[in-house]
Amino acid sequence: MKHIINTSISALLKGKLMTYVIHGATGAQGGPVLARLIRSGKHAVAAVRNTSAVKDVSAVAVDNASVDSLATAYQGAEGVFIHLPVVAEADRLQYAHNIAQAIARIKPKRVVISTSGWVVDEPSSPLQNPPESAISTLIREVQQTGVSLAIVAPRLFFENLLIPVVLDSVKSEGILRYPLQTDYPVSWSSHLDVAEVVERLLTDTSVTGIVGVGQAPGIIGQDLAESFANYLSMPVSFHSIKPEAFGEMIAPLFGEGAAAGVVAGYQAQAQASGNSIAVETSAQNLLGLTPRTLQQWLTEISA
Repeated sequence: MKHIINTSISALLKGKLMTYVIHGATGAQGGPVLARLIRSGKHAVAAVRNTSAVKDVSAVAVDNASVDSLATAYQGAEGVFIHLPVVAEADRLQYAHNIAQAIARIKPKRVVISTSGWVVDEPSSPLQNPPESAISTLIREVQQTGVSLAIVAPRLFFENLLIPVVLDSVKSEGILRYPLQTDYPVSWSSHLDVAEVVERLLTDTSVTGIVGVGQAPGIIGQDLAESFANYLSMPVSFHSIKPEAFGEMIAPLFGEGAAAGVVAGYQAQAQASGNSIAVETSAQNLLGLTPRTLQQWLTEISA
């Protein structure tokens, strides 16, 4: 496909062609969304900072630090998928304000936001993001624009289990070490599950508000171990480790700063009784979409 650089989407529309603008299309969340839409025959466009890094798909240059840049990218769009990048919270907060201002200016027909695992629908939980956080601000300010909005709310991602310091011990020792209590239930999901839900919500505007993505009810560590055992045809057991120990494991991979943020997240998990989505607002209930089990996901990504 032709690359689109520094131009509005509306200038590219032919007749009534519906265009979907996908933030982070070179990353773990946006990439699968873009791929699904393209496979479905939709005109999906990667909204990225550097269009030269995007190959074989349509792309539009966007700068989250510029409301004008964002508004130009959204011009004429049928739908926009948004998730905030993993950067300093002060930057995320500014991006949230800018994105909401651009949405208010252009008023695309549909907006879908991913919480990227941040909890926004459990006010009584220690996991709940404060109202001044970037993701809460983004949701609140986009809601205030009056556009049709759905919020995709996953919890923890299966992809976390594939980082080398986790997966290597599973394969070599039969031990799944992770910083969660043994009996702590989690609505795990994959980025593929999130993409499936996002695609549906971008094209079907009948569902608005929170849509939880993940296993419901949540599954515990031994369930994960059993899935690995079945997939690898070997015994695997779950071992709970302290968040601080996990931070030491991942610091060489991601750096001390990023590791500290991860540790803080799992310390918060230790204060909660679980991290599960509500069944009534789940994708299973609202959309009829069932997330993959860990074993199904492992088989699919290995095919």
